[in-house]
Amino acid sequence: MIRPAQPGDVAGIAAIWNPMIRDSAATFNSVEKTADDVRAMIAERAALGFCTLIAQQAGAVLGFASYAQFRGGVGYARTMEHTVMLAPGAQGRGLGRALMTGVEDHARVGGAFSIFAGVSSGNPDGIAFHARLGYAEVAVLRQVGWKFGQWFDLHLLQKTL
Repeated sequence: MIRPAQPGDVAGIAAIWNPMIRDSAATFNSVEKTADDVRAMIAERAALGFCTLIAQQAGAVLGFASYAQFRGGVGYARTMEHTVMLAPGAQGRGLGRALMTGVEDHARVGGAFSIFAGVSSGNPDGIAFHARLGYAEVAVLRQVGWKFGQWFDLHLLQKTL
């Protein structure tokens, strides 16, 4: 089931996000998310008209997706950027696609024209996932992410809604 995130989902979201932060190059961030960080993200995005969705099965959070404005300022008001992450073992079941459909539909209804994914070169599966969803690579920012003692590129992929 895909549904809007609730305060009770905070621990499940952090349990997916923090291993990605700690153990992978999928994100360049190296500071784990606290429950307060996740709670604030959900609340702030909702207050601005954006959303955070979760994939849930048997009461467990198996993934989440969220989006917000790509950059600040009114000139970017119709351009969004999203995050999507799945728990280990939840991949290959259509949950990522379902989460992205929900985020894209919400953004479209809210007046968004396009949505970006910023995907690390350390996450080739993420690049392939977005390509399957119709995202086109529009830029590669070379060696902008530093993690685990090495540089990573950032692939920007865009989809018109």
